[in-house]
Amino acid sequence: MGRRLGQHFLKDEKALKKIVGELELKSGDVIVEIGPGHGELTREILNKFKDLKIQTSKVVAIEKDPTLVDSIKYLVSSKKLRVIEGDALKVLPVLDTKYKMPNTGYKLVGNIPYYITGHLLRIVGELQKKPKLIVLTLQKEVAERLTAGNPSTGAQGKMNILAASVGFWGKPEIIGFISKQSFKPSPKVDSAIVKILPRQRRATKKQSEIYYGLIRALFKQPRKTILNNLSEGLGLPKKEVEAELKKLNFQSTSRGEVLNSTEINKLTASPLFKRAIIKRKT
Repeated sequence: MGRRLGQHFLKDEKALKKIVGELELKSGDVIVEIGPGHGELTREILNKFKDLKIQTSKVVAIEKDPTLVDSIKYLVSSKKLRVIEGDALKVLPVLDTKYKMPNTGYKLVGNIPYYITGHLLRIVGELQKKPKLIVLTLQKEVAERLTAGNPSTGAQGKMNILAASVGFWGKPEIIGFISKQSFKPSPKVDSAIVKILPRQRRATKKQSEIYYGLIRALFKQPRKTILNNLSEGLGLPKKEVEAELKKLNFQSTSRGEVLNSTEINKLTASPLFKRAIIKRKT
């Protein structure tokens, strides 16, 4: 069933240790692991607890496959491990209420099935209490798209709605690559380890609606110019949008893919675009 759920199990010990190192483990940490599979990463985390002589930390593993739930309980015997059988996309939003996670927060880690990446990141972005730190193994191409347009990390690549969405609530960075040969069964593509530091400030509901309304319009049709996309997506006359872009020092013939996060925030701050988004919401 693991293969059917899109899982490829990471076997490379060096890569596992690198992931654990990026978690910056400390006393009292709660590590929520998505898709522990056979427990390769789980064991590495628990072993690190022992090495650091950490007594008060634990791992909460969320596994959808009931066969693997039984397997990890058998293969990884530890009082510091709690296994939750369920879909991480449904479990994460209720960790605080249903599963009584501590108020001190948690760190999120996982080797993510490629087909749920976008959905998972949307779920995390909507959480009221986000993880303190996130380390995910993603498809290399997705990781490169995710970190595009981030001037603070020097990331290269074309801006897209995934990068713009995650950039609103977190700072993603690629901290390493993993060959497809490091997995069993081997996927068709290489992977990357991505670390995301959620931003300290919490956006208001109104700020979120304006930002996501803007990027949905901006990337509605990637091959179109920002002038056409903003005009069509926000229901504004082209002349008004063109004048606003000129005032903000944007080339109206540019595409959204060439923008960076700072420039997108500048568009979001436009009174004209704000009013149009709020009007369309009411």
